[in-house]
Amino acid sequence: QVQLVESGGGLVQAGGSLRLSCAASGSTLSRYVMGWFRQAPGKEREFVARITWSGTTRHADSVKSRFTISRDNAKNTLYLQINSLKPEDTGVYYCAAQNVRYRNPSTVAAEYDYWGQGTHVTVSS
Repeated sequence: QVQLVESGGGLVQAGGSLRLSCAASGSTLSRYVMGWFRQAPGKEREFVARITWSGTTRHADSVKSRFTISRDNAKNTLYLQINSLKPEDTGVYYCAAQNVRYRNPSTVAAEYDYWGQGTHVTVSS
């Protein structure tokens, strides 16, 4: 069982930055790939970025130049640094954990096992 709690969202002007955090708790977190997804109003949840326990990352092409995922294993915390925010970045950002003991890391939301409650990001133009 893994519990995830996101924080750091808010209202930001276009061009600004935010750092989202996700505090994780539970056993054997080293078995989990951690990911960020987002869901804009009226749209499906989409993959943003993921990171393995060893620090290997993958970012969606749409955010690669502006978003950076990282994790602090000692603090059991996941981060998403978002720069040069755009109005289309508005949405709910979710932290998720995928048990990869018997699977490959994924970018598909349905393959993640645990989810946080989400944190809202609103970007004004």
